[in-house]
Order: sequence, then C-alpha cells, then structure tokens
Amino acid sequence: MKSEMLAAVLYGREELRVEPVEIPEIEPGDVLVKVNVALTCGTDLKVFRRGYHARMIVPPAILGHELAGDVVQVGGEVENFRVGQRVVAANSAPCAACYFCERGQQNLCENLLFNNGAYAEYIRIPAPIVRCNLYEIPPHIGYQDAALIEPLACVIRGLEETHLRLGDTLAVIGLGPIGLMFIRLAKTLGARVIAVGRRKTQLDRAARMGADEVISVDSVSNPVDAVTRLTYRGRGVDATIEAVGTPETWQWAIHMVRSGGSVNLFGGCPGGSEICLDTSLLHYSEITIRSSFHHTPAHIRRALEVIARSDIRAADFITGEAPLKDLLGVLRHMMNRNGHLKTAILP
Repeated sequence: MKSEMLAAVLYGREELRVEPVEIPEIEPGDVLVKVNVALTCGTDLKVFRRGYHARMIVPPAILGHELAGDVVQVGGEVENFRVGQRVVAANSAPCAACYFCERGQQNLCENLLFNNGAYAEYIRIPAPIVRCNLYEIPPHIGYQDAALIEPLACVIRGLEETHLRLGDTLAVIGLGPIGLMFIRLAKTLGARVIAVGRRKTQLDRAARMGADEVISVDSVSNPVDAVTRLTYRGRGVDATIEAVGTPETWQWAIHMVRSGGSVNLFGGCPGGSEICLDTSLLHYSEITIRSSFHHTPAHIRRALEVIARSDIRAADFITGEAPLKDLLGVLRHMMNRNGHLKTAILP
C-alpha cells in the first residue's frame, strides 16, 4: 500500500486544503478502511464555517464523518472483520462505563469518542468504534445508502423521543435532509405530516417524501397560525419537530403544539442563543419539551435496518457527486443555502 493519501484538512475558519498526508497507522484493535463515499453534512458545514467543533474536531484535522468503504487492513486483535469486507462506520463510540452509559444514555457519554476523517482516501476506525459501531454492509445495500446511517440514527432517536403515535399530526419545521428524513419516517408510522419550509424546492421534496400539507413561511404572515388552522378545531398539532436551529423557529415549534402535545427542539441553535418561554402556556397546557442530541449504537443498528428495508434511500437525499479535490467548492456552494441536500464525495 502507498504511504500517502489525499485528504481534506481543516486548518481554521473556512480554510480547507485537499493535500497529501500520511495514511493512518492502525493499532491492534483498529481497522483501516478505504473510503468509497463520504457524504456532505450540515454539521461538517458548520465546522467548516467556524473552523472547529469543541467536542468533535480541533484543527488541523481531516474533516468528514458520514462514510462507507472497504476494509483494507485489520489490527491483530480484531476478530469480527476481515480485509475486503464492505463496511459502514458510525462517527462515535460510548465508553459503556460512565454514569450516562450505565443508564442507557450512551449519546451523553462522558467519554464519547468522536471520529472524523471521512474526506480522505483512507480512514482509521479506532478500536472502540470497531467493537460497537462498525458494521458490514448487507449485499443488497449500496455504499451511498449505507453512508446515511449516521444522520438517520439521530432522526430515529429524535422520533423515538417525540413519542409519535398512529394518527397523530406532526409539524416538521425545516426541510433539509434531517427534516425530510423525519417526514419519511413519520409517514411509515402512520402520522399526518405538515411540512414547514421556505423554498419551493424544499416544499416539493417534502411532498414527495409524503407530507400531507406544505407551508411556505414566505407565503404566510404567521407560520404558527397557518399550521394550527390545519389541525382539528385549530387546537394545534400533536407534536412538533424543529430541524432548523434558530430561536425564532424554536418559538414557532412551541406555539404550534396543542395542549398535552410534545415538542422536539432537534436543531441546535448557535452558541449563546436564548429564548423566552411562556410559563403559563407550558404549565397549564402540559406541553412536553425535549431536545435530542446524537445517537447510540442501538439507533445506528436500527438505521441500518431501515436502510435495508429501503424506507430511506440515498437517491432521495444525494443531489450530486464530486471528487475529493472539489470539496472546498462544494462546501462553499452549500453556504449559499440554495436548497442543496447532500453531495457524495468520491475519494
């Protein structure tokens, strides 16, 4: 094997260079994977714009975390994987021993190990991920479909935390890849879905995903009123999922829901953001507010099962392909917020 590879290295705010670097060396419990595809992601875009992520990546470092590829080298202590296998890896592994892991909240693990480096020809999968969050891709699943499991696992967990029931009406605010995944999965659970977005391309995609009603925030004076008018006696939706990450849309989500309903504030707002809450509304209407962060190994496995059933398909989310050398241009294109979904980066 050659000693160098091409990789997209983040050096700081909007400073990304595709350049030769050393191929990672693996430890006895690690696996080396040749990346077949790496998908662009809103989180990667945020990291690119900010130049770092306090928990996930400190520059200089190789960017990217949604990938699928082939095993090309295994450490001496690895038993369940072999060279030549097609695999998909999650981007983290919990420690299984801390306060949160012992309570089944592995996504909040105090020692959560994150792994980046998907925008490269090869990536090292560290031993903790090999043990609990590396999976062989079933023969009938393509690489691009498999690479969706990480964001899909987050959506599955978010929907689980929302406690959606058959026949419920759900409002989804934000129609990027995450919001569209919420719509598709909510429909498989028998929910009625109202999609709230801005661009016509987003609204059209939401309708194709199964949304029963679509609302353009640019075409109504009050999105909250527009949604509640579509519910039984104007009571509000049974549940709301906010997938944008702004204080304004968080407020919308809280005010769209009926008494006794639930709100999942899924989209992370910029650091230092604050919102004001109407205490009477929350108390006397018994509104439940949750936020969902990240995923667990169990949700990653469930995501792979959803992909295997073709409930979620890469073709619905990947709008183009590009070579690794063009990644900087792809990220800058995404910054224009022009309805772009995901690009498959092909190292």
